Amino acid sequence: MNKQEVIKSVSDKIRLIRLERNYSQDRMAEVIGISKKTLVQIEKGRMEAGWTTTVAVCGLFGDSEILQSVLGDVPLEVVEIIAHNGVSSPKDKTLGGKVWWKEIQKEGSFRLQQNMISQHYRILDDQDYRWFSSFDKSEAVKRFEELTNE
Repeated sequence: MNKQEVIKSVSDKIRLIRLERNYSQDRMAEVIGISKKTLVQIEKGRMEAGWTTTVAVCGLFGDSEILQSVLGDVPLEVVEIIAHNGVSSPKDKTLGGKVWWKEIQKEGSFRLQQNMISQHYRILDDQDYRWFSSFDKSEAVKRFEELTNE
């Protein structure tokens, strides 16, 4: 996934995300920081949300089943990976990847997983903390090898 694909996915689902929360257009526009007119244009497919609006939706509605169905269990993680071109530091306790993730490799106290929806990769330790995330499989495998050889 890249920035444009995330923007398109959020734009295409923003109406359903709003309805899932039972928000009016006025309330949704207020929450994400855009005008009602802009929200209507996005919902009708006449324009796409900007990156800032996309980030706001992912941050504020990360628990949305609609949003998770297009970006995976942690939509904000996808946004973070794209914005920073990967994440490489111990961070965030996760749920361990029991639903949205397939295990690619396990060695020692680390496991490499791939998200079944967004297709990004991450490395978790045996306590389910995320050490690395990227859309680039070769980067993920390289970092996995580094961690397991330390």
